[in-house]
Formats: sequence, C-alpha cells, structure tokens
Amino acid sequence: MKDIFKGKVVLVTGGTGSFGKKFISRLVDKHEPKKVIVFSRDEMKQYEMRKKFNHPCIRYLIGDVRDVERLHRAFHNVDIVVHAAAIKIVPTAEYNPFEAIKTNVIGAENVINMAIDNNIDRVLALSTDKAANPINLYGATKLCSEKMFLAANNYSPEGTIFSVVRYGNVVGSRGSVIPFFNECKAKGVVPITHEGMTRFWITLDQGVDFVVNSTNDMNGGEIFIPKLPSMKVTDLANAICPECKQEIVGIRPGEKLHETMVPADDGIYTYEYEERYVTYPDVICHERKIIPGGKKLELDFDGYRSDNNDQWLSVDELKKMAENA
Repeated sequence: MKDIFKGKVVLVTGGTGSFGKKFISRLVDKHEPKKVIVFSRDEMKQYEMRKKFNHPCIRYLIGDVRDVERLHRAFHNVDIVVHAAAIKIVPTAEYNPFEAIKTNVIGAENVINMAIDNNIDRVLALSTDKAANPINLYGATKLCSEKMFLAANNYSPEGTIFSVVRYGNVVGSRGSVIPFFNECKAKGVVPITHEGMTRFWITLDQGVDFVVNSTNDMNGGEIFIPKLPSMKVTDLANAICPECKQEIVGIRPGEKLHETMVPADDGIYTYEYEERYVTYPDVICHERKIIPGGKKLELDFDGYRSDNNDQWLSVDELKKMAENA
C-alpha cells in the first residue's frame, strides 16, 4: 500500500490533544513526512508538547479554527489536513452552546473553505458516535460538521477531497472516565449513571491506525466507522475499582443509555467490510467511487449500536486496557 503521508506536509488542527499527540508521534516515527504542522490555540500545551516532540520536521503554530486569516496562512503549501479541533465535553457544550457552534460548525466551515482555496489534496475530519442520532449539542454540532465536510466535495469536484472518520470513546484520552474512576478509589464509592449503560471502546493507537488507513483509502465523501468492541460501564468500574460500592445516580442531561455508530436509517447508504463500515451519503454530485471489498447492508439493518454488538470486552480485558492507558 502506498504511504500517503511520505514526503508530504501534514497539518493537524487540535494537534495538542490526546489524538493529535499520538498521531503526530506516529507520523514522525513511521511515515517520513516532509513537515508536520501542529495547529492549536493553547500555548502551554504546545510548550509541553514541544519538550517531548522536538523533531526538526515539526512546526508549532498558535491559531484557532475560528480565525480565517490565520488558517489561510497555516494552510499554505499543505498537502493533507487532519481536522481534530473541537469543543468535545458534553456538559461544556450544553452550557456554552454558542462557543461550541463557533468552533465545531463555523470552524469546520473555515477549514473547508481554506482547504479549497489553498488546494489541499485531502482533508479527513474526526467525528464521534455522538453525531449519530444526536441528543446533545456536541453531537448535533458534529453531525453538522460531518455533513459540511461531505458536501464540500461538491465545491471541489476535481480538487480537494473530504472524508470523515467516526468512532467511539477513546481509552485514556483527556476527559476519559478512567481517571475519574481511579479518583473514586479513595472515596470507596463510584457513581454509575445506569447499570445497563454500554459504550464503544477504542484505544488511541487503534484510533490513529484507523485514521492513517482511512486517509490512504479515501476517495472523498465517505464516513469511515471502525468495528469496535462494546463494554458495560459497570464492568469498567469492576475492572478499575472493584472494591468500590457502585451508586446509581441516573443518566445525565444529554447522555444516552447506548451509543450508535451507524443509525438504522443510514443502512441504505452503508457497506460492511471486514473491519469497518463505510457510509456513502447520497449528497455527492459527481461520480461516486465505492471502495472494493464491501457488502451493501440489507434494508432491515437495525443499526450498529453499542448494545447490539457481537464484540464485548471482559472485565479482565478492560483492566488491562485501563492499566495501559
């Protein structure tokens, strides 16, 4: 397989986040890019990251996806953009809806326009399972973002191509439940929102692998969804703090009992592959290229949800993942 990143200039928005750091480390170690641009708005996070990643091919640019002029300068002579910048914490987005919209929706529009204007080869945007049938503002903004990136292919039919990756909760990322459960050990009580709650689970390394492979495979207009194992929140609590009493506190506003990665209604646009689903929304005006090797889903497809999954993580497996996070 051709290495799409070799010799290329790659820009990562939100590059100082958990994904960005792992992804950039992988690029430098294994893919020989010409240059990697870390684009983010937090100078302290860039300062801390620079101490760990001071490779000569890495450039650190302070900037915000809300700032069109800064994006225009940052995107100059870039080949590939991986868009990871977002306001992601559900309660934060609920309490600060205008800020979430400015970053997750208006920021996405800015990235799209600057990519087209600067003739970027390809743009891959990171999304979330919360964008599928969203019930909170974060998910709603990411659904808007997904649709914008997919439709952007119509504005650049022979130039920049845009696709989306959608996956679930990341083990060990900032805001992960694992550090919270570890903090509960001292109190002896761990709050559980609902004893039947399930989630998809992916490691940072798996997320990076999936983004690398999706960037290689994209033709423009796809939503790439990995096949992931599910876990029960009660099992995760038993894996991290088995000595703690589990106290049921109720589902929080904007929180689902189970997460969805492929809604049932999207089945007619989706193909199943050995290790992933790929959704091809019917919004692309030019000729659609279907990635070989997939099987179109049946009309009675019931959705790909964390509760109807055929892959489940055991308590022992969750314990090992938590220890390595």
